[in-house]
Amino acid sequence: MIIRISEAQVRPERFEAFRAWIVDAVRDWPERYEGLIGHEVLLAPPNSLLYVSRWRGEEDLVAYAGEKWREQPVQLPGEEEYLLAPLQVRHFTPDPLD
Repeated sequence: MIIRISEAQVRPERFEAFRAWIVDAVRDWPERYEGLIGHEVLLAPPNSLLYVSRWRGEEDLVAYAGEKWREQPVQLPGEEEYLLAPLQVRHFTPDPLD
């Protein structure tokens, strides 16, 4: 499993509008993208929002985000109007607790 975290630094005056817009945009992604195990939106008002997605493996992430999935975030059309800075993306793999 690969956990992908996209962080958006949002214009504070647009935070609530962006939250609603993102939640609506990603609502059906588990049905649209094979290999997306689960996802959630995490909020840290007034300007930080994380989109956390859990993927079965690298092949699924390539199908979703392209060959440069490690470096390039997926930005939705119109998203930039809400942002203070470019999206940041990071990836993690779970370490089983023994």
